[in-house]
Amino acid sequence: MSSYVLSCCSTADLTKEHFESRDLHYICFHYRLNGTEYPDDLGQTIPFAEFYRMMAEGADTATSQVNVSEYLEYFCSILEEGKDILHVALSSGISGSVNSARNAAAIAAERYPDRKIYIVDSLAASSGFGLLMDKLADLRDAGATIEEVRDWAEANKNKLHHWFFATDLTFFVKGGRISKAAGLFGGLLGICPLLNVNDKGQLVPRSKIRGKRQVIRAIVDQMVEHVDKGVNYDGKCYMCNSACYEDARAVADLVEEKFPQLKGKVEINDIGTTIGSHTGPGTVALFFWGDERTA
Repeated sequence: MSSYVLSCCSTADLTKEHFESRDLHYICFHYRLNGTEYPDDLGQTIPFAEFYRMMAEGADTATSQVNVSEYLEYFCSILEEGKDILHVALSSGISGSVNSARNAAAIAAERYPDRKIYIVDSLAASSGFGLLMDKLADLRDAGATIEEVRDWAEANKNKLHHWFFATDLTFFVKGGRISKAAGLFGGLLGICPLLNVNDKGQLVPRSKIRGKRQVIRAIVDQMVEHVDKGVNYDGKCYMCNSACYEDARAVADLVEEKFPQLKGKVEINDIGTTIGSHTGPGTVALFFWGDERTA
């Protein structure tokens, strides 16, 4: 058994069973639904279908990151067991949680001077973050040391691609990412924004595509353009969705057709309540390993 723990945030958007099967520890973010706070606990407290139904019906949502004291308690519970920690945090381009983790790690290191604790900014989110953690678990299981896994993550995290599209602009308007006028106009024309995560871990709009069928082709075209080994890609591909599984399945079917050497089938997860509080229902995301993100 490894002498260190691989840790991340619930915002890696894998299932509870997946985290457990890969021996990945996680700490939960928080969200508020109509003023009541809940843990972002992978849909255990409120199932994802119920969460997105309530959002669609007008429920108010907000999120809060893990604070220093929560991280400290979490880290110390692991260090107390004599384990070292490699914690990979949600992208700094989306959340300030990595700073809370670093501050907590500094305090924990003073309390447990014989233990190691490392913090990595994933520059990743949702099941793309999960795909990174899955790879790190592979390295750990192959016998890599905590420093070797940390160094690999730092060297390769920008080779992980995140592409998103949205078929419902309601929450893009609500969150101020597009104007009400643009949202109304886009809705009437069936505009679906195509976005990705840049090299700073920020979500960036790339194009506006008219029609769901066209945006499904466009997101897979981005994979064709950027993926490692082209159509011979033999790595894993993860996806996630917010209450629009059929759209995600349509993308997955096209990916599996174009990349016959994929390592397993495309894995489709739910967008969790932290990320989903901002996207709302109707978002599909695609994640794969490819060339270096440079912008």
